[in-house]
Amino acid sequence: MLINYDSKNDLLYIRLDSRKQELMNKRVTDDLVLDIGEDDKIVGIEIMDASEHINLHELLPAEYSYEK
Repeated sequence: MLINYDSKNDLLYIRLDSRKQELMNKRVTDDLVLDIGEDDKIVGIEIMDASEHINLHELLPAEYSYEK
């Protein structure tokens, strides 16, 4: 799993499966998009306006990267 936060755009992306594969994006709400991969499995989760929904410190000790 990889967690990437883009502070400039306040986007949090959680990648559950790192294999290369074709993805289909499915918007669930205004702030949540799912990446659907092979066998209709959720491969990634994008949360927009993440600071309004998630506290990154609560995600630890997960591996994450932080972009300025």
